[in-house]
Amino acid sequence: MTHDIKRLLWDEDGVATVEYALLLSVVVISSVGAWQVLGDTIGNLIQESTTQIATGGN
Repeated sequence: MTHDIKRLLWDEDGVATVEYALLLSVVVISSVGAWQVLGDTIGNLIQESTTQIATGGN
């Protein structure tokens, strides 16, 4: 049993999987953040355009 635990601790395949999972989580978190900022910017542009159209550009 101790041999299995030592083998598990030194198994590098599991480490690579954890690294990929961490990298994926960083990509997802940064994508969500960028999406929120971009969404707010686009929303503001649409609101400004709507106001300009409604007021006739004044």
